[in-house]
Amino acid sequence: MKVLFLIQGYQVAASRYRVLQYLPYLQSKGVDATVSLYPGTVRENFRFFNSLSQYDLIFLQRKRFSQPRLGLLRRRAKKIVYDFDDSVMYRNSTREDPVSDTRRRRFVQMVKASDFVIAGNEFLKDQVLPFNSNVEVIPSSIDGGRYDPKDYSLKKGVTLGWIGDHGSIHYLEKMKPVFEEVGKRYPHAELKIVCDIFFDCDRMKVVKKEWRSEEEVTDLQSFDIGLMPLIDDPWSWGKCGLKIIQYQGVGVPVVCTPVGINRDLVEDGVNGFYAMTPDQWVEKLSILIEDASLREKMGREGRERVMERYTVQACAPRLFSIFRQLVTRGITE
Repeated sequence: MKVLFLIQGYQVAASRYRVLQYLPYLQSKGVDATVSLYPGTVRENFRFFNSLSQYDLIFLQRKRFSQPRLGLLRRRAKKIVYDFDDSVMYRNSTREDPVSDTRRRRFVQMVKASDFVIAGNEFLKDQVLPFNSNVEVIPSSIDGGRYDPKDYSLKKGVTLGWIGDHGSIHYLEKMKPVFEEVGKRYPHAELKIVCDIFFDCDRMKVVKKEWRSEEEVTDLQSFDIGLMPLIDDPWSWGKCGLKIIQYQGVGVPVVCTPVGINRDLVEDGVNGFYAMTPDQWVEKLSILIEDASLREKMGREGRERVMERYTVQACAPRLFSIFRQLVTRGITE
C-alpha cells in the first residue's frame, strides 16, 4: 500500500501529532509512506498531480484544495482521506465574525470529494456528516512511550505552564489580570510559556522558553499546573485539546475553560478544574498552588485516562484499519 501524506510543515504540531508520529507503526504494517509539503509553485503542482497515479491513497492533513485543483485531484487520486483538527469552516477566535461563506464552501467541497474524513473531535465530525457519512473521530494523541510522568518531588516554587504556537497565545495573554492577582497572592508562583513569542507580567515571573522538539517533554514535566484557556466560540469548539493531552500525558493537572473537547478531557474536580470567569481562574489556581498532594493526585488521574485512549498505541491501529479498508475493499458510498 503506497500512501502520500501532504502536511503543512515538519515542525507544525498538527503534522507531527496527526501524521509523522504514526509513520513507524504504519510502515511496520507494510505501508510505503511518502511525506511531502503541500505544493506551492507551478512546477511543484505539475509534479504533484502527475505523481498521483502511483499512490493507492492520498492523505491530506487540514488544508483544503480549492477548485479547479480539487477537481483535478479527485480525477487523478485513487482514494482521498481528509484529516482535520480545527474548525476550518469558521474564522478563528481573533475575528469578530466567525462565519465565512468562502471557508464553508471550500470545506464542504473538500469533504464531498473525499473517500473518508478523519475528524479530531465529535463537533468536527458533526460538521462533516451532512455531506459525507464516511467519517470517524481519531483524537490527537501522544506517544505513550515518550511521555514519562513528571517528578512530583517538592520544589520551592509552583510553575503554571502553557505550551503552544503563536497563533494561540492570545488566549493566554487575555489571562494577564488573573496572573497578576495570582502573582500578588503567591510570590513563589511563576508562569512558564513554551512558544516562539511571549509577553510579560508585572507581578508574576514569566519564564520564556523557546519551543524545541527534543525538549518538549522535559518542558511539560517542569509544569506543576497546565493551562488551557479558550473562548466559547465555533473556532474553539473545534479544538482537539492537544495541550491538555500533553499536560496529562506527563501527569500534570489542568485548569481549563470548559469549552468543546476540554469538557471531555477534564473532569472537574477529578483530573483538573473548570474556570470561566477571572475569579474562577484565580480560585482554582489558588487551590492547586496551595495543595501539592492534590496536584499529584489529579495529575496521575489525568495520565491514566490519557494512556487509555489518547496515545499513538491506541490510535495508530484505527488509522491503519481505515487505510486498509479503503484500499483493499473500498467503502460503500
